[in-house]
Amino acid sequence: MNDVCNAPGLLPVETAIKNMLSAISFNKGAQTLSIMQSVGRILADDVRSSINVPAHDNSAMDGYALCISEGLRTYKQIGSVFAGQTFKNTLTPGQCVRIMTGAALPPGANAVVMQENATANNDEITFTGNIELNANVRFAGEDIAANSVVLKAGRKLKGVDVGLLASIGINQVSVYEKLKVAVFSTGDELIEPGNALPAGAIYESNRAVIISELNDQNIEVIDFGIIPDDKTLIKNTFVKANEQADAVISSGGVSVGEADFTKEVLNEIGDIHFWKIAMKPGKPFAFGKLPNSYFFGLPGNPVSAAVTLERLVKPALTKLSGNEHKAKLRLKAVTTAQIKKRPGRTDFQRGIAHNDEHNNLVVSPVVKQGSGVLSSLSKANCLIVVPAKSGNIAEGETVEIELL
Repeated sequence: MNDVCNAPGLLPVETAIKNMLSAISFNKGAQTLSIMQSVGRILADDVRSSINVPAHDNSAMDGYALCISEGLRTYKQIGSVFAGQTFKNTLTPGQCVRIMTGAALPPGANAVVMQENATANNDEITFTGNIELNANVRFAGEDIAANSVVLKAGRKLKGVDVGLLASIGINQVSVYEKLKVAVFSTGDELIEPGNALPAGAIYESNRAVIISELNDQNIEVIDFGIIPDDKTLIKNTFVKANEQADAVISSGGVSVGEADFTKEVLNEIGDIHFWKIAMKPGKPFAFGKLPNSYFFGLPGNPVSAAVTLERLVKPALTKLSGNEHKAKLRLKAVTTAQIKKRPGRTDFQRGIAHNDEHNNLVVSPVVKQGSGVLSSLSKANCLIVVPAKSGNIAEGETVEIELL
């Protein structure tokens, strides 16, 4: 059986992503920030370390640093060294010092024995077990070598990266400017939450999802609100959004209804690269170029808008922000119920992944899969990716999932 949407002009999902990434050019400027303000921002330059980490050979544990004398078990202690201190005298074979974790290894020392394997009798220390060369020693530059690249340009900084930068003495970094994204929804039927709901109207939820999903330290969202189904108003909104943003995301108006003006307006003021994707939910999706920005036309159905945002828009925004796009991680899971599907489009069904009693990864499809059932996406913790050519999938078969 063929899907009614399996027709010429429907672009495969991965082709659509590839085409978008090829069409997008990155041109953001850079700014210097304190590392404490840099989490979530994109590095504009490679970061090199000017020092070794560790800066010196040091002890990996509390114990005794010693200069090995072949076959000797009892060594003479000639001092102690704590973290932050140095021991200036050079150890000779048969000598040792008390040492704490992280303390610099004294000159001549070539092993550390943990304190649990040592017995002290005044300044005579007897060791049990094997005494091995370089045991429990952390060498200078073992973690980071001086002049090596620690973090590459295009990396989205995490909290641990800030700690890494601090560990090599860096307190400021160059990051790209924030990506500005304009968002609005179109439709006469849409009402802002908090207001009375007239007959025939619905509360607008797509912007709430889009703006929340774009809540990122690297993104500045410009909310243009709800625009009625009026061609002039829609056109004026696109013009203003294009002037203020790097990317424009609209929701609704890209279908085939008589009042769907978005595609018509985009044809007038920009270039549509493609329209309609071979995916479910989310077939009516538009991507193209405005004079100063890129636009993404999302479907009006809530689930379709959310899924196309996740699978199509986010990879494009990643590149547009200067960050490296990486393909979604997919896991294999066994489905606990039949998955209904017609061949023709890649299907992203909502699912709940969990481990069964044998600790195997399984996935249960959410019962209601309609593109207007936003609760299905709220309940789900993954998308079940069913290939375009696939039909129904029986209970107990293995499928691929993408965690949300």
